[in-house]
Amino acid sequence: ISYNVATIVVIPPLLSGKGLNHVSDEGSDQSQDSSEPPLNHDPSQPCPSGVPEARTPWLIAEEEEEEHVSQSKQSWLLRLFESKLFDVSMAISYLYKSKEPGVQAYIGNRLFSFPDADSDFYLPQLLSMYVHMDTEVGDAIRPYLLHRCRGSITFSLLSAWLLGAYSSDMHISTQRHSRGTKLRRLILSDELNSAASNWVCILGPVLRDDIFLASPSRRTHQRSKSDACTATSVLGAALRRTGSNPRVEHMHEEPERLRPQREFVKSLLCIGKRLATLPTKEQKTQRLISELSLLNHKLPGRVWLPTADHQHHVVRVPHSQAVVLNSKDKAPYIIYVEVLECESFETSPVPVRIPETRIRTARSAENLDSGSGGGASVMTSEQRAGSFSTVPNYDNDDEAWATDDIGQLQVEGEGQTSSSDNISQFSVDSITSLESKEPVFIAAGDIRRRLSENLAHTPTTFRRDPEDPSAVALKEPWQEKVRRIREGSPYGHLPNWRLLSVIVKCGDDLRQELLAYQVLRQLQWIWQQERVPLWIKPYKIVVMSSDSGMIEPVLNAVSLHQVRKQSQLSLLDYFLQEHGSFTTEEFLSAQRNFVQSCAGYSLICYLLQVKDRHNGNILLDSEGHIIHIDFGFILSSSPRNLGFETSAFKLTTEFVDVMGGLDGDMFLYYKMLMLQGLIAARKHMEKVLQIVEIMQQGSHLPCFHGSSTIRGLKERFHMSLTEEQLQGLVEQLVDGSMRSITTKLYDSFQYVTNGIM
Repeated sequence: ISYNVATIVVIPPLLSGKGLNHVSDEGSDQSQDSSEPPLNHDPSQPCPSGVPEARTPWLIAEEEEEEHVSQSKQSWLLRLFESKLFDVSMAISYLYKSKEPGVQAYIGNRLFSFPDADSDFYLPQLLSMYVHMDTEVGDAIRPYLLHRCRGSITFSLLSAWLLGAYSSDMHISTQRHSRGTKLRRLILSDELNSAASNWVCILGPVLRDDIFLASPSRRTHQRSKSDACTATSVLGAALRRTGSNPRVEHMHEEPERLRPQREFVKSLLCIGKRLATLPTKEQKTQRLISELSLLNHKLPGRVWLPTADHQHHVVRVPHSQAVVLNSKDKAPYIIYVEVLECESFETSPVPVRIPETRIRTARSAENLDSGSGGGASVMTSEQRAGSFSTVPNYDNDDEAWATDDIGQLQVEGEGQTSSSDNISQFSVDSITSLESKEPVFIAAGDIRRRLSENLAHTPTTFRRDPEDPSAVALKEPWQEKVRRIREGSPYGHLPNWRLLSVIVKCGDDLRQELLAYQVLRQLQWIWQQERVPLWIKPYKIVVMSSDSGMIEPVLNAVSLHQVRKQSQLSLLDYFLQEHGSFTTEEFLSAQRNFVQSCAGYSLICYLLQVKDRHNGNILLDSEGHIIHIDFGFILSSSPRNLGFETSAFKLTTEFVDVMGGLDGDMFLYYKMLMLQGLIAARKHMEKVLQIVEIMQQGSHLPCFHGSSTIRGLKERFHMSLTEEQLQGLVEQLVDGSMRSITTKLYDSFQYVTNGIM
C-alpha cells in the first residue's frame, strides 16, 4: 500500500495502519473461510467474517490453485480501493454507508488523491456528512477539509457558507456548539493559518512542500505566521490613520485574505435586502443603479465572482446595465461585472484603478485634436500615459477591498503606462488597418457570405416594459452586450478584459437549487458518457446562507412568458419569426435543439418531480433550446403542498407544434430520446441516488418531507422493466402529459394571480 507524504501528515499513521490491517485481516479470514464477495457488495453491510457461504465447484478449484499465495492475497475491498475504477463518487458512497472505522479512515486519506475539481463537486455532501453524521465520519473528513482551506480562499469561503447553511437546520442551542459551527469559526479565523505553521514546525522542513502542495513561486499563497503578523501590523497602521475603523481592533478574528471577498459579497446581498422593501420595480431599479454606482468606488479589489470558472479580479460594475428580475415578493437582480483575468486572484497584483473621468478627459482631448485640424491643444502620449499612472485616491482607504495591496498600486500604475495609448474604443488591429495605405483584397466567397448574413432575418428586439425591465436586457445578444460595454469601459482596451454576469438572490433558500444542479450535472455527464444527444443546461449555484446566494445566469435566453407578452405570437410563429421558414437550415437546427432539450428536461422533471412549471420558469434561448429554472419545488414538495400539478412533466400543444405535430418525425425523435435517456440514466442510478440520499441526512428542506422520498426517486428509474416495457412507459408519460388538464389550469391560475402568460 503506497502513501503520499500529505496522507501521512493529516491522518495519524497508527490509526490508518490499524484500519488497513483491520480491512486486510478481514479479507484474509474471508478468503480462508468463505467465497470471495462480489465487487458490487453493499458497503453498508459489514464484511462477513467466519460465516461460510455456499461455494461453487469453480470457486473451490480456483482456491485450491491459488492456495500457495492466499496469505499474500489482498482483500477484495482493498483491491477495489486501489483500483483505477475507484473514483470520488465511490469514495463518497463508501464513506457514507460504511460503518467500519478503518474503511472511513482509509477513504479520508484517499480524498487527497482525487483532483480538486472532482472533490469540489461533492463538497455539499462532504460538509453535510461532517455536520450531521457521527464523529468517526467527521474525523475522517476533517483533515482533508482543513488542508484544502489552508490552500484556497475560494474553498474556505464556500465551505464556511455551506457549513452555516447546513447547520441552520439544527436547534439554536445545538447549533451554537455543533461541529459544523466550530469548523466554520476556525475557517473564518486566523487560527487555521497558525495551525498550518505549527504543523511545519513539528514535522520539519522536509515535509513543508508536501503539506501545502505549494511551489516557491506560490509562496504568497500561504504566508508564514511571521509574514502574516508583519503584513497585518503594516495594514493596521495604515488603517488607523483615518481614526474611524472599528474593525482594526478585531482584525485578528478574521484573516485579511478572506475579508475583501466577504465584504464584497455582503455588500451585494445587503443591496438585495434593501431593494425588497421598495414597492415598484421602477423604484427598485433606480435604487439598484445608485447602489452599484457607489460600489464602484471600492473597485478594483481582490474580489471575484464565485460563479465563474476562471481566475479574475473584479474591476468595475457597469451600474446602468443592472436590472431587477421578475419576482412577486423578493428582489433578485442581475448585474454585469467587468473583470480582468489573471493567473491567481489570491496572489496576482490587484489592477490599478482607472477613473472614468480621466478616461473621458483623454478621449475628449483626442476627439478635439482630430476634429480641429491641429488648432486645439494636443495631449501627447506622455501626458496620456501620466494620466493613468496616478494611484487611485479612495474616499475611505479603510473601506477599500484592496487594502491588502495599497503598497502595490504605485508599482502597478507605472506598469500600466506602456499600454495606455491603446485606451481608445478601437482595437489595435482596427487602428492599424485604418492607418495602413496598402490595398485590401477580399475574396468573392467572403463577399457572398457577408451579403447572405446581412440579408438573413435578424432576431427581433423587445420593447421596454416598466413592469418587466429585465426583458430588454435579457433579450439583447450577449456578444452585442459585451461589445457595447467594452467600448464604454476604461478597462476595455486591456487584452485580459472579460464581461461576466451573476444573479444575486436574497430571501430564498438555494440549497434545493444546489441539489438540483448536482443531479442535472450528474445526468448530463451520464448522457454524454452513453452518447445520448440530450441537451440540458445546469447553471451554477453558490449557497451563501440559508436564505441567500448567487446564481449563474443563462445567457441569450428569455422566459416563455416574456416571449408571449412581447411578441403576442404562438411559440411556433415566434420560432418562424426568429429562425426563418420551415425549410431553412436555421429553423431546422433550432427545431432539433428544441426537441433535444425538451426531451432532456422532460426526464429531469419526471425523475425529480419538478413542480411550479409555469411559463416564467421556462426559458428559450437564441438557438432554440428550452431551459427550466427555479427548482424550489422538487421531490416531495409542491406549491403550498397541494400537489396540484399531476402530470409527469410539462408538454403543451405549443411544444408539440414546434416539433412538427403528433405525426411528425421530430415528435417521434423526441420520444426516442426520452427512452434512450431513461435507459442510460438507470444504468448509473446509484450515482444519482447517493447525491440526494446523503443530503437528506439531518435536513429540514421541504423536498425531503415524508419518509418515501428516496424510495420514490428509485422507483422512477424502473429498474425491473425491460426496454420494451420502458418504451410503453414513455408513451404513457408523454400521452398523459399532453392531455393533462392540471397543466392548463395551473397556467391559467398563474395568469390570473401573477400575470404570467
